[in-house]
Amino acid sequence: MQITRQADYAIRAVLYLAQLGPEQRAATSVVAQEKRIPPSFLAKIISQLSIAGLLHTSRGARGGVSLARHPKDISLLDVVEAIDGPILLNECVSDAGNCVFEDECPLHPIWKEAQMQLVERLRNTHFDQLSQ
Repeated sequence: MQITRQADYAIRAVLYLAQLGPEQRAATSVVAQEKRIPPSFLAKIISQLSIAGLLHTSRGARGGVSLARHPKDISLLDVVEAIDGPILLNECVSDAGNCVFEDECPLHPIWKEAQMQLVERLRNTHFDQLSQ
């Protein structure tokens, strides 16, 4: 399993904004340059993060992008799921009955536990911890 490049860029952008401090704004061009994110790609990412309620955007001379919440209130899971959707290690974990082998498969509980541990780890890692 690998998160998408888009989710990786989103994490880098949110981390950059978290490191700026509360209510600080940055031009998207600066974020792109500092975090080595292609500007056109960053525009799409910022749009998705804004729709998810993680970022505020504003246009104009004093415009830019800022966190919509305090870094302690934004988890890695929030950012990854805003970009990639829910984490799913294997289809059999998504819905009960999705796999014909579910009842007899020795791997099903392993996939389920691994997914749960990953989701919990990402849910419990917040950007205030990462930006120190």
